[in-house]
Amino acid sequence: MGAAITNPTELRHTSILGLGVYRPERVVTNEEICQQIDSTDEWIQSRSGIKTRRFAGPHESVLAMSISAGRKALEAAGLTGEQIGTVIIATSTYPVQTPACSALVAEELGTGGAGAIDVAAGCAGFCYALGLANDLVRSGSEEYVLVVGVERMSDSTEPTDRSVRFIFGDGAGAVVVGRGEEAGIGPVVWGSDGAQGRAIRQEPDWVDFATNPTQKRPWIIMEGTSVFRWAAFEMGKVAQRILDKTGMTVNDIDAFVPHQANARITEVIARSMHLPETVAVSNDIAETGNTSAASIPLAMEEMLRTGKAKPGDTALLLAFGAGLAYAGQVVTMPVLAG
Repeated sequence: MGAAITNPTELRHTSILGLGVYRPERVVTNEEICQQIDSTDEWIQSRSGIKTRRFAGPHESVLAMSISAGRKALEAAGLTGEQIGTVIIATSTYPVQTPACSALVAEELGTGGAGAIDVAAGCAGFCYALGLANDLVRSGSEEYVLVVGVERMSDSTEPTDRSVRFIFGDGAGAVVVGRGEEAGIGPVVWGSDGAQGRAIRQEPDWVDFATNPTQKRPWIIMEGTSVFRWAAFEMGKVAQRILDKTGMTVNDIDAFVPHQANARITEVIARSMHLPETVAVSNDIAETGNTSAASIPLAMEEMLRTGKAKPGDTALLLAFGAGLAYAGQVVTMPVLAG
């Protein structure tokens, strides 16, 4: 018989120690979007709640935005890059398959060779990555993990496609996960419904396009009605599962931070959960649009920056989208980078 393997047996409390974001410089109004799609500002706001979004410029790559948000999160946590043991990047729009975005971010932040993981779970990506980071620290595998949700959705949506172009925006948000004196991150609840995978998809695939480059280049296609029905009528149930798994009720939370997919979806989910009026609900979509994997940390930042929530508040995170995948957890709201 071989030697016995030793594993840590004591589970540790975890917390989000700091939050930082990057919002691209360029603000894109509905009027500008409507120059290329058959729509109006009134229609877009009534159907989605979106007034503006940010589109990244040539110097604001997925990598650059990740590094900027990561630095701010480290600053907020009072840590240096070399203290980070693993970097997890949640994104579906990093433009190359290798090297991984996370490895380059780890290098640029001076981690000295941290573990590097890229997670592609669509709009649920940040909560997936946060769940992984929480388990790494809680189990004793790592002391500190940097999680980044980042997207350049403007690269993935066809400019004249009326069904998707007005919805999406760009940006990045990052958090540092580390040990806490008490539980600051609850257990993740996640899942997927691959039977509805075509509801949000890319067509054609890149290999097909390389074989026949005369065809339309790959873009994101979304069947909006199917996604709306799935999210509006299933995510309230998922939110309740998260609360049950954490041992809480809606009366125990101070803030609800759903994926910023559509203001109408948020309203339906909140009603289905019977949220008390005392619970602050994020509405970052109005100024930021749907930023997929960056949505949750950007929405957390908006709530902290505007005073809708404060560090120490208990917040329910709920993300959902392409896959179709979902994930969420209850967290204590962190300190924001100055």
